[in-house]
Amino acid sequence: MNYSNRITLSDRVSIEAGIYAGHTLERIAEKINKHPATISREIRSNRTLLQGEHPRGKDCIYAAECKIWGLCGKEECTRKCATCHEHDCRIFCNHYNNSPCKKLSHAPYVCNICPQRRKCRADRAYYLANQADASAGRRRSESRSKIQIRGEQLKKLDSIVTPLILKGQPLTHIFTEHGEEIGVSQRTLYNYIDSGVLSIRNFDLRRKVGYRPRKKKKQESEAFLNQQYRKSRTYDDFQKYIEKHPDVPIVELDTVKGAREKGKRMLTMIFCNINVMLIFLMRDGKAETVVEIFDWLTSLVGIEVFKKLFPLILTDNGSEFKHIDELEKAVDGEKRTRIYYCDPQASWQKPHIEKNHEYIRYVIPQGKSFNPYTPEDMVLLMNHINSTRRSKLDNSAPYELVNNEDLKLLMELLGLHLISPDEVNLKPGLLKRQ
Repeated sequence: MNYSNRITLSDRVSIEAGIYAGHTLERIAEKINKHPATISREIRSNRTLLQGEHPRGKDCIYAAECKIWGLCGKEECTRKCATCHEHDCRIFCNHYNNSPCKKLSHAPYVCNICPQRRKCRADRAYYLANQADASAGRRRSESRSKIQIRGEQLKKLDSIVTPLILKGQPLTHIFTEHGEEIGVSQRTLYNYIDSGVLSIRNFDLRRKVGYRPRKKKKQESEAFLNQQYRKSRTYDDFQKYIEKHPDVPIVELDTVKGAREKGKRMLTMIFCNINVMLIFLMRDGKAETVVEIFDWLTSLVGIEVFKKLFPLILTDNGSEFKHIDELEKAVDGEKRTRIYYCDPQASWQKPHIEKNHEYIRYVIPQGKSFNPYTPEDMVLLMNHINSTRRSKLDNSAPYELVNNEDLKLLMELLGLHLISPDEVNLKPGLLKRQ
């Protein structure tokens, strides 16, 4: 017979009914398809214990009728020792006995059907299905909340996880590479960090709170609607286009500002299907500089490859993207891409690039100037960000999903390559600048 070990509330109701019916443990076990030993353990583990009568606070089974006196050695004392408050008779008496009822030591281990249960003064035990289920649930909850590993196992876990987290690696990335070595779930590891048994603390985790709720979409102002470069290129136009061309690759485009408005900026682009992000350092935030980067990329890979890599671009309403004709067309006037704009103050319409900007801020915190950095620093930053594994990519890193020959060519020309998982660093120490 195939037995099931898990005891449910329905099973416990059947056990209680079986006890009151006077059935043997074997018969109860057979009825609910459990082993008799399982029924025995269930009753003894989850029975409800009730304290019996303890006359004068003494737990001796003879305390109620005891007439012994003089145990303390005082010949003049005539008080019964069981009633004495000066000395504890249980220490001196050879007849002291607090043994539980012998009937609780054999099946059914409870007093549910004992004929003497109403008169008995000893400690008693009852099996009640609802209370047994609640008791089992509390014990299971407590066992799961405790640290399950100790000693060398805990030290090994600490040695694996702590250095990687201090490098700024997300837990998803760490688990993808070291899940088998870690040996506990990601949720359990969060609990271990929260309980303080590892060398790292909650402070070392980037965030343990949810996102703020998105704000409601605001109405477009006439100033934005009347901008010439946005006409026929709104977010509604973008949606209509992708409805007609559902297979076209989408690239999101944005800029990231440093500490000073007039200083260097980053131009960021992301291939939405695989989350590979490109970062280019601009000398300023002018529209002409964005056009220069587009022209440079076109000359680097050729216009035909550029068309395949960037057929459809979605960006925001920043003034740096206002030279729409120069962006969409190469120097010789040939069409190289198609650009659309999000609604005003609706950055959530390009979620991929906004989300990935977090990785930049891990290394270069907000408020820090970009002026000390070089294009080589951007290559290093791209390599570490794009080598970070993500849960939404089935625990793969963006670089690992690149199977497009044109994108592989661009990566080779830019010096982009995969970083070893344990070497990924998303802390400010990656780019040592003042």
